[in-house]
Amino acid sequence: MIERIPFGSTDHASTRILFGAAALGAMRQQRADQVLEQVRAAGVNHIDTAASYGDSELRLAPFLEKHRAEFFLATKTGERTAAGAHDDELRRSLERLGVAQVDLVQLHNLVDEEGWATALRSGGALEALVRARDEGLVRFIGVTGHGTYAPAMHLRSLERFPFDSVLAPYNRSMMAQPEYARDFEELYRVCRERGVALQTIKSIARRRRSSSTTDDVSRGSERIIPCSEIT
Repeated sequence: MIERIPFGSTDHASTRILFGAAALGAMRQQRADQVLEQVRAAGVNHIDTAASYGDSELRLAPFLEKHRAEFFLATKTGERTAAGAHDDELRRSLERLGVAQVDLVQLHNLVDEEGWATALRSGGALEALVRARDEGLVRFIGVTGHGTYAPAMHLRSLERFPFDSVLAPYNRSMMAQPEYARDFEELYRVCRERGVALQTIKSIARRRRSSSTTDDVSRGSERIIPCSEIT
C-alpha cells in the first residue's frame, strides 16, 4: 500500500508517488487505458498532466469519465498572459479532459526571469488562474520548475503569492551542488512552515541528456521516469 500524506494545506491525502501522464501523449488509446488501469490498481490517487503533453489530456478523458472521483487531477499551463492561460489553455484542457474542474492548475516551468515577471504581473497568467479558481474551474494553484534555478525561483514566487504547491527536481547529483542544495533546503523549510505541498521530480535518472541539449545539461536536466513524489 502506497503511503498517503496531506497534499500541503489542501484537503487531499495524496499517495507519495504520483502518476505523471506525459507518456500517454504518444500512446494509442487502448495502451493508455491499460496503463491507467495499472495506476489505479496500484492505488495511486493523483494524476498530473499538462496542456503541452501532446494528446495526454485526450487519453485521460475516457478513464476520467469512469473514475474522476477517485483521483486528484492536476494539469499545467505554459502560457504567461491572462488570456492565454484562461481562455486558451485552461478551458481547452478542461474540454480535452472532459471535466468541469481540475483540482490543481500549475504555472508550468516558471523559472526564466521574463516569463516569471509576465506571469505574475497585472494581466499575467496568475491573475487568470485566480479568476478560474473563483469561477470554480480549478481548486488550487501551483507552480513547477525544471533545472537548477527552480528552487530559488519558487522561493521568489511564494513571496509574491500563496501558491498551494511547488514542484522541483530532487536527486543525488543535483543535491551534490552546494548552491542547489541550499536553495532546495530553504524551499523545503518554507513549504513546511506555510503548508505548501512540495512535489519532487527527476529523482530517478538514467543519465544526463545528450550533448545536443547543451542548455539543459548545463542546468542539470536528466531523463526521468514519468512520476513524481510528494515530500
